[in-house]
Amino acid sequence: MTQLKKTPLHPLYGAYGAKTIDFGGWELPVQFSGIVREHEAVRQKAGLFDVSHMGEVRVTGRDALAFLQLLTTNDAAGLEIGQAQYSLMCYPDGGVVDDILVYRLGEAEFMLVLNAANTDKDLDWLRKHAEGEVAIEDISSRTALLALQGPRSETILQPLTNTSLSGLKSFRFVPEAEVAGVSALVSRTGYTGEDGFELYVAAEDAPRLWEALMEAGREHGLTAAGLGARDTLRFEARLPLYGQELNAGITPIEAGLGRFVKPEKGDFIGREVLAEQKQSGAPRGLVGIEMIDRGIPRPHYPVFAQGRKIGEVTTGTQSPTFKTNIGLALIEAEYTAPGTEVEVEIRGKRLRARVVKTPFYSRAAKQTRIKN
Repeated sequence: MTQLKKTPLHPLYGAYGAKTIDFGGWELPVQFSGIVREHEAVRQKAGLFDVSHMGEVRVTGRDALAFLQLLTTNDAAGLEIGQAQYSLMCYPDGGVVDDILVYRLGEAEFMLVLNAANTDKDLDWLRKHAEGEVAIEDISSRTALLALQGPRSETILQPLTNTSLSGLKSFRFVPEAEVAGVSALVSRTGYTGEDGFELYVAAEDAPRLWEALMEAGREHGLTAAGLGARDTLRFEARLPLYGQELNAGITPIEAGLGRFVKPEKGDFIGREVLAEQKQSGAPRGLVGIEMIDRGIPRPHYPVFAQGRKIGEVTTGTQSPTFKTNIGLALIEAEYTAPGTEVEVEIRGKRLRARVVKTPFYSRAAKQTRIKN
């Protein structure tokens, strides 16, 4: 039996009551005090996540920018030093290799944040296409990532650092901030639909920082949060999960991520297909659905209209925020208009649902992890 990988924060899990699962070869907490409780804490107060399983890669060299322009769909040339962007890497047919974050550390220095299960595949893809003066360095094993998320995040974090957080805008970062005596890259990003920060630190410093944040957040209702709440939070905010809303057979345009595809920037892998879909429309679209009949839509449940299958559910659950049964579904384009009635097959029965607008949850006048 293959031994599961553990993050630098694994030794602390027991003290916080973690229930762990095998998540893509990692032993990670699905919950600490309960998924709904953790979800509500992030929406109303704050939650702290261990996301150290994510992959981090440094891309440097004179040709680093040109290399990333070829590999990613968004326009990295527009990034200022200290700014990050959401982007995607695609195959020539438009299917998605991975969705990533790109951080610009310097004129010719970038950090990519990769989905954990895709890290090895992504590294192979990057190295296969490397040309010119480009160095690709996997720094995942020596990097830990903590995500402090929720409306009280800034209140909790500010007393631990001399860096002014009030002026740090969404998708901006401080490369070397001192937080509770630990050097950290502090980024105003997240994956929950709430305000918050992601803190990248040396692996050996992660437990110290976790404990300092939990102590600072005690009076503000900070809760340790696991993968279960992370999934329900990102789902309500319509943030895609690779392997569900995105994969090698789904294009960014079909997934509703066309604003992160910039054909006008010049050539990149997948450009021809994506430019055509962006101009003329994709054959399928990702929509929100709300159940009319009683039932919970789950991933891969088939969706029907007019007696035939038109797609399938990618994510679905009972929303902790709205207490309704909702889902995301990838279906044929002609059925994607809000108000359209469809059927979801649940345990052999076709139950009625309607297409609804997304995101299900949005925080007025604020931003989320995905940005132009």
